[in-house]
Formats: sequence, structure tokens, C-alpha cells
Amino acid sequence: MVRVLGQVLGFAALCLGAFLFLFPFYYMVVGALQERPDPSIAGAFPGPDELSLVNFQQINERVPLLQALLNSLIYTGGVILGTLTIGILAGYALSRLRWRGRELVFNIVLLTLIVPFQLLMIPMYVMVVRTWGLGDTYLGMILPFLVNSTAVFVFRQFFLQIPEEMLDAARIDGAGELRILTQIVLPLSRPAILTAGLITFIGPWNEFLWPFLVTKQQELQPLAVALANYISTVAASTANPFGAILAGAVVLAIPAVALFVIFQRYFVQSETSAGLKE
Repeated sequence: MVRVLGQVLGFAALCLGAFLFLFPFYYMVVGALQERPDPSIAGAFPGPDELSLVNFQQINERVPLLQALLNSLIYTGGVILGTLTIGILAGYALSRLRWRGRELVFNIVLLTLIVPFQLLMIPMYVMVVRTWGLGDTYLGMILPFLVNSTAVFVFRQFFLQIPEEMLDAARIDGAGELRILTQIVLPLSRPAILTAGLITFIGPWNEFLWPFLVTKQQELQPLAVALANYISTVAASTANPFGAILAGAVVLAIPAVALFVIFQRYFVQSETSAGLKE
């Protein structure tokens, strides 16, 4: 009886935690669909006749959503491609290759996690825009985010779980390190690749400050910047300013939430493996 009561209380606590976590997302979607603002408690539970797509239609009229979405895809895709390539190579070198200073380099990689990007933003802006002349270009937006220390850490920890005997057998057969990486290690690393890709996706997809500084042309601005401009300049003049702001948040959040839901089991599997040691 005590055991059953404990399970019921535990389940109730989990349901309460899930409700507290999901309610802001629910309220964001509901607020985005409301044509008229209703800050009361009843406004959080509107009827079907009170919901519409007016706020999304207003955004589409004022912001080139398709162009902004394409810019975000190019920007985010370039960052993910560069991060995965560099992260895989660095993770393999830090986990499977033996060379002097390997642990020191890994510790430096970990130390970079505590350095805020805002601290490097001004020198980065001077170097990328003033020195290299990459303002108003996709490359200028992508370059500062090509190396992700978290991705390097995830790949290193995952590669450590691969049996060394398997790699030694490949070396005995004459395989080089690049062939071992591409034909043995990578096929086994799908959870780590998906996890690193998802973690990387969230950063540039939601990034506002750096693209805002680098791009002045509206045709090159990603979705986060375009929506922020809409919220700061246009949303206040609409019939439902809060609905317009929440609609912009929904448009920006849907891709990240969808990807996490789709690849959740791989994400959990890789995060669990990253906490283990060989």
C-alpha cells in the first residue's frame, strides 16, 4: 500500500512539473491565436470561436517571412555543417590520437565554455567586418560560430565509448586514421551527431545580436532579426500587440521544438553516454 501511494505521489509530482513546464508554451500558442488581448485567467482557456490566424497574417504582411526563413536556414545550416566537421575531427583527435599536450588542449576547450560571446563580440566585429570586409554576407554571420566547444566535448566523450580493440584491428588491416574515422567511428556515432546538431541548431536559430550587427540589408537578415524588428517597430501599432509578439515567438520556436521532439531519444542516449568514461 505504501509503495502504491509513493508511486501515485511521484506520478502526481511529475504531472505537476510537466504542467508547470508546458503551460508557458501553451499560453504562447493560445495568445498568438487570440484576435483580441485577454489578460484574465479565462483568457488562457479561450473557446474555438475566439481563435484565429490574424496575428500570423499581420506578420506575413509586414515581414518577408519566406526570405527571412531562407536566410535562417542558410545561416543555421552553415553553422551546423562547420560545427559538426570541426567537432568530429577535434573530438577524434582528443579521444583516440595520442600526442603531447592533448589533455592541455582539451582543458583549454573546456575553459572556453565559460567565456561569454559578448566579451569577444567587439574584437570579432572589428576583425570580421572591418578587417575582412564580410559585413552583409552569410559568411560573416557564420564564421564566429564554426567552432562549438560543447560539440567537441560531446564527440570526444562519445568516441571514448568505442572499443579500442575495434580501431586497433582496423589499423592492423592497414586503415589510416581518416578511414577509421569515416568508415568505423562515424557510422556508430549517429546519436552524438544528432545531439551536436540539435544543440548547435538552437544557438544560431535564436541568435539575434551578431546577425543584427553584421547585416544591415533586410534581404540578408535571419528570422530572429526580422521578427525582432517587427516586434519593436510594428507590433505596438496592431490591434493586439501581445498577440503579435507571441505570434513571432511561435514562428521562431516551432522548428526548434519540432526537432527536439523528433530526435529526443537520440539526444537522451548521447547525453547519457557523454557522462560515462571508458
